[in-house]
Amino acid sequence: MTLLLWIAARWTRPRRIQSRTPEWEQKRREFGNSLVTVGIFAVNGIGIFAGARAGIFHVSDALPAWWLGLLEFAAIVLAHDAYFYWMHRGLHARAMFRIAHLEHHKSRTPTPWAAYSFAPLEGGFEAMFMPIFLLFVPMHAVVVIAFVLHQISRNVLGHMGHELAWPGFTRSRWTGWLTTTTHHDLHHSQGRYNFGLYFTWWDRWMGTEHPLYHDAFETAAQPWFGRRKDAIA
Repeated sequence: MTLLLWIAARWTRPRRIQSRTPEWEQKRREFGNSLVTVGIFAVNGIGIFAGARAGIFHVSDALPAWWLGLLEFAAIVLAHDAYFYWMHRGLHARAMFRIAHLEHHKSRTPTPWAAYSFAPLEGGFEAMFMPIFLLFVPMHAVVVIAFVLHQISRNVLGHMGHELAWPGFTRSRWTGWLTTTTHHDLHHSQGRYNFGLYFTWWDRWMGTEHPLYHDAFETAAQPWFGRRKDAIA
């Protein structure tokens, strides 16, 4: 994603959300933390694989019917979105923030490398979802893989610092329920709002959506073809 931002700089530059530029030290820290998180996720994945072979988790290697695959994918995405929202709220409790979540919030102007820049404790909390879910819900392996790829893609998108969605996206009934890069970027820059991951539902239901979210989004959003004259140069 970092390479994409560089290659398509002429297209992405007007879509930059913050005027502040991340420093090299921040990027170095994010990269180092991400390596630790990858290690935590790898150990978690090995444990899930071993648990599936032992019959603790019910993960089938067979290909599911298309409708069943879609149903399983929807179920795990919805469950993860709910898990993430409430885990995220918990990480912002005073007792947890300094020991688990502060490291992630050191990236006030996030880059794609910030997506998995966690303290080890937060990395553990993030990883816990999958084994908990698989204890109760049988899944097909191909759906689990699709979910992991979706999770990584959406997480990186939320931290890329450039708004790729088009103007009007957040107010449309067809797309307004999806989070945008601006949605999570506001959380990094201000902290008290926008705890959701994939969808805006929980923030709206719980009153934690940033009051200026739509305005901030429209400031950064650009048409896919052409550009606005008031864009950041």
